[in-house]
Amino acid sequence: MPTETKPSRLRETDLGAPVRDYLAAQGYTVRSEVGRCDLVAVLGDEVIVVELKLTLNLELLAQAVQRQSITPSVYVAIPRPSNKGKWLRSMRDKLRVLRRLEIGLLLVTPVGNCAVDVVLHPEPAAARQRHPGRRAILREVDRRSGDFNTGGSCRRKLVTAYRENAIQIACCLRELGPQTPRTLRKLGTGPKTLAVLRRNVYGWYEHVTRGVYGLSAVGVEALPQYPELVARYHAATLEAQK
Repeated sequence: MPTETKPSRLRETDLGAPVRDYLAAQGYTVRSEVGRCDLVAVLGDEVIVVELKLTLNLELLAQAVQRQSITPSVYVAIPRPSNKGKWLRSMRDKLRVLRRLEIGLLLVTPVGNCAVDVVLHPEPAAARQRHPGRRAILREVDRRSGDFNTGGSCRRKLVTAYRENAIQIACCLRELGPQTPRTLRKLGTGPKTLAVLRRNVYGWYEHVTRGVYGLSAVGVEALPQYPELVARYHAATLEAQK
C-alpha cells in the first residue's frame, strides 16, 4: 500500500492534540490510551475510537479492525499530505478498501493552524460489536478524572483509572500518614480502596498494623512522576479535612 513520506521529526503523538480538540469541540469527552486505543471519545452512549499513525498501512488497518469489536465508529488518523487532492486520487483504490472495512479516515495538520479533515466516516457495523468490551471502555473513560496520557504514545506508563485511584490513595497517605481503608474512603478514594491497598500492584503501600496502611519508600519516589494528579489530590485531601 503506498504511503506518504513525512518528516522524521513528526511523531504520532503530534496528531493526538488536534484530533482531541476537534472531537471535544463537538461535545465529546476525549481520553487518550484507553484499553489499547490511542483516543476514545464518548458522547452519551456513542463511542468513537481513533488510531493514530504516520502512514496509512496494513498495521493501522489491522488495529482499526480490532477496535471494531468495541464500537462501529472507528477512525484512522494520519498526517495531511502536502497535496491532498493528488494524494486522494492516488489512494482511490485504498479508500475503497477503507469503505469496505467500514473505517473512517481523518487527515490531520498537526502544526501551525492545526486542523482535521474528515475524508471518510465509518458505516455502521453493529454486528461486529462485543458489548462487554464496549462497557469496559465506557467504564474506564467514566472513572478517569482527566486526560493524563498522550494519544499515540508507547513504552511509557499509562495513567489508567486504576493507577489514578492508586495515586489518590498514595497522596492521602503522604499527607496524613498511615490510615485505615475506611478513613481513606471518607476522603473520597472510592469503594475499591481496600482492594487497591491489598493488591499493592505498584508496591506503593506498606501494611503498618492490622487494618492500617502507610506509604512505602517506593510510593514516595513514584509520586513525583505524576505532578498534575498529585497537586489535584493534595488539594482535594486538604478540602476533605475541612
